[in-house]
Amino acid sequence: MHCPFCQHVDTRVIDSRVSDDGATIRRRRECEACGERFSTMETIELKLPAIIKSDGRREHFDARKLRQSFDRALHKRLASEEQIEAAVRAVIHQLRMTTERELPSRRVGEFVMAELRKLDHVAYVRFASVYRSFQDVADFREELDRLERDLPGEGQLPLLGGEVVPFDTRSGKGRKR
Repeated sequence: MHCPFCQHVDTRVIDSRVSDDGATIRRRRECEACGERFSTMETIELKLPAIIKSDGRREHFDARKLRQSFDRALHKRLASEEQIEAAVRAVIHQLRMTTERELPSRRVGEFVMAELRKLDHVAYVRFASVYRSFQDVADFREELDRLERDLPGEGQLPLLGGEVVPFDTRSGKGRKR
């Protein structure tokens, strides 16, 4: 590997560490010529399927675009970086598991919605509204009703301790016990 400081062709690895998720290896390197140190990341390179856009164009999968989609949907929400990264990794894992060479963008969107649904319901509805091109308030209401039906038994978390209390989204009322 070339040194990023002096462009010398010989660097040596002085330390290697596996990431917490086991997907990457961080290598600390030192240049034989100038003595500068730098880090590199090693990841597995697997061919991901090409994405077929709704207009028929084909694009290479871009993990940055996927991450931007999550960031936009989760803007000003309480999801941690670790949760977002885990969701992105889960979508990429699903793409790899399809073993198909090409996938419609619609399918990728479904994978994203499934992860957002687990992570944050507001972000899920935000993404769904754009992804499914909601036209009016009735479309939002229908999606919210579907979300409520599919998530039985979940409630609003109490702010100051206590047990979970069902939250009525229609009236906006919930009680702490």
